[in-house]
Amino acid sequence: MILLKVTILAILISFFNGIFRRLLNLWVKTDVVGAHNENNGLDLEQPIFYALPQRSYSASLVLDAETRKFNLPTAMEPIEIAGVQFKSRIVFLSRPEGSWFRRRFTPYLNSSVPDMLKVCEQNPDINVQIVPVSVFWGREPNKEKSFVKIWLGDSWAVIGPLRRFMSILLNGRNTFVNISKTISLKAMLNENPEMESSRLIRKLGRVLRVHFRHTRSAVIGPDLSHRRTLVHRLIRKPMVKAAIENLMHEKGISYDKAAAQAIKYGNEIASNQSHSTIRFLSIVLNWVWNKLYNGVNVRHMDKLKDIYKDNEIIYVPCHRSHIDYLLLSYVMYKNGIVPPQIAAGINLNMPILGPILRRGGAFFMRRSFKNNPLYSAIFDEYLHAIFTSGYSTEYFVEGGRSRTGRTLKPKAGMIAMTVRSFLRDSHKPIIFMPIYVGYEKVFEGNTYLGELRGKAKKKESVLSIFKTLKDLKKNFGQVHLTFGDPIELDGFLESHNAGWKDQDHGVDFRPEWVKPVVNSLALEVATQINKAATLNPINMVSLALLATPRQAMDEKTLVQTLNLYGDLVNSMPYSSYTCLPEGGGQDWILYAEGMEAIERLNHPLGDIISVDETQAVMLTYYRNNVIHIFAIPSMLACLFINNVKMKHEEVIRFAKTIYPYLKAELFLHWQDHEIEAVVQQWIDLFIDKGYLTADGEYLVRPALSSSNFIILSVLSEQVIQILERYYIAIALLQRSGSGTLNKDSIVKNCSLMAQRISILHGLNAPEFFDKSLFRNLIDELLERDVLTLDENANILFAHKIENIANDAKVLLDAELRRSILQVSLD
Repeated sequence: MILLKVTILAILISFFNGIFRRLLNLWVKTDVVGAHNENNGLDLEQPIFYALPQRSYSASLVLDAETRKFNLPTAMEPIEIAGVQFKSRIVFLSRPEGSWFRRRFTPYLNSSVPDMLKVCEQNPDINVQIVPVSVFWGREPNKEKSFVKIWLGDSWAVIGPLRRFMSILLNGRNTFVNISKTISLKAMLNENPEMESSRLIRKLGRVLRVHFRHTRSAVIGPDLSHRRTLVHRLIRKPMVKAAIENLMHEKGISYDKAAAQAIKYGNEIASNQSHSTIRFLSIVLNWVWNKLYNGVNVRHMDKLKDIYKDNEIIYVPCHRSHIDYLLLSYVMYKNGIVPPQIAAGINLNMPILGPILRRGGAFFMRRSFKNNPLYSAIFDEYLHAIFTSGYSTEYFVEGGRSRTGRTLKPKAGMIAMTVRSFLRDSHKPIIFMPIYVGYEKVFEGNTYLGELRGKAKKKESVLSIFKTLKDLKKNFGQVHLTFGDPIELDGFLESHNAGWKDQDHGVDFRPEWVKPVVNSLALEVATQINKAATLNPINMVSLALLATPRQAMDEKTLVQTLNLYGDLVNSMPYSSYTCLPEGGGQDWILYAEGMEAIERLNHPLGDIISVDETQAVMLTYYRNNVIHIFAIPSMLACLFINNVKMKHEEVIRFAKTIYPYLKAELFLHWQDHEIEAVVQQWIDLFIDKGYLTADGEYLVRPALSSSNFIILSVLSEQVIQILERYYIAIALLQRSGSGTLNKDSIVKNCSLMAQRISILHGLNAPEFFDKSLFRNLIDELLERDVLTLDENANILFAHKIENIANDAKVLLDAELRRSILQVSLD
């Protein structure tokens, strides 16, 4: 009789489960990841159970429906294994306690788990498999259009049945199911043969809880509910306590007052990321992007999806615009990846905007930490806390936004703090993800234009934000975002200092070997950003038009030039990421015209495409985004503009001499020892295209009147200004004499001389006299021992500089060299 009652009860339970499952299926629409056997390692010939993080009837029904849909063993049906009866295949890790309105979950593991272990122990041929499954309600960002749905979406908070019902009702059609890789009980038994069953069960519970926490963190982000606790915990760290005590002695104040200052710094810095705010911002940003842009093109995101769950990701994009902050977070969220914590300048922590950005994931940093060891210690500890807590992070290695369109020389401060944190705790791998962001029209274009012409940088304010609203009516084209090659920090450190994990890093984790490694890592990040660059129509038109003396060209000639540029890219791409925009030269011209980047002058003999002064300066920005892609062929072309022919071996020698300085300025990805082979490939291509001719040991340029020479001369213009800057610096050093000027004086004089030359020769490119570029050049000359410093920090040089000056005579036009020398003698 009892058996009959049990059977009837089981049938009734199965019947009602089926009814509720079908009712739920009428409303719930799922997006499932990991349901295929090859992805999760399932063996369908062996018993399978499913683990859910909490006891939940609705999640169980969804799981049961998905197992039926994908022909997996059904989750809610009873199963018998080796004579042992199980009520269902579902295992819960916690159970709810409390009222309908105040719920909490306590750790718990089904009583069936010991039976599973017993079956495996007594039957060597049976391997019970447990598949972790997570169900998220309302995780599909592109479907969320209402604040109520956002509020009811999944988070780390514990919610009761009433709110869960409302969440299913409003978010059920956007349900995300994550089916993870199988855990084998047989393997756990084999790995722990001496462990008691009770301890093994506790270990299984810990493994599953850690797994579910990582999955939830990857899908909706880490638990952010304890910001205040985090800030107060910082002041108990040894380095912060030492900084507090130093401040006490220095200022003569009490410990409490010094600690209060530390907490103030922590609150100023710390993010207050809110899942609800992020979801709400996704709606707002979706509207903004549709107003501003014709599309956001994302390439190679598969590189990120392969690694983001099991690693701490540091996103390191180039910095072109304030839009960068929002764009990457938006792309992450739209692709089901939690947005990162973002390092933002303290200038953005203004009324209204600051709190929104902070709740969207921004943490704020001052421009300089100098003379404030307490702030430095707090910031260092905060970064370490977010790295070790599983937060993905984003910062810009360039420091500030690029006003010239070039990738700026990286500032290594944030990378240094990241490395120090990793030296302290390397249990979770850190991976840097370089990202290239290319705009067809940068949002701050007019502001940059004014700054390049000498106007002071305007301070960000709430008023300036409202002033930008009128720009929402403008057409900013498309945005191109490309994920580059990831850089594994562990591997990078090992390649530069083998066995670093076993070494003593000191109490402050600043061993001597770290500084040069950090500098190398910063340069590698910038190099990988440039390596991921993609071309858009505005880039292409800028490259061609700005290479002409008056920034104007016959339309037919311009089309031919653009197509030839495209042919070079297809024949010898800069990297595997390099790709051309859709269409050809004529399409790119029409597109640029529609973006108001160029002007058309109608003429009976053929239209003229040109740019005015303002357009020309802005086009230098978009040319500079991608100038590195054509650096090597441009350098090769420069050698033959003023030389009818050159010996093949001389061409290679020149290239090997010039390349290190081009590499330092443009962050080219070839190593010095690789450049000879690369240049040889370009020589072969030039010969094949007719741009050069091989004549015994000589390479000969085309006739001056030929179209191939015109192409060669246009191509040479991409890097000729870089070489001219080099000659300006060398000429000024020679004129001044060894040991007479320090670095700052040389940089200042070089900038003034370049500015004068640009006026005399009509060079409409403000970056031609950019002090930072001259400073980087002097640093590279010092790095390569062409220059040295005396005890007074004045610059010394010897015969090496004369060799560079003699090479410049081969490269540069005689009239320009004469002008430089005349100016330098004024």
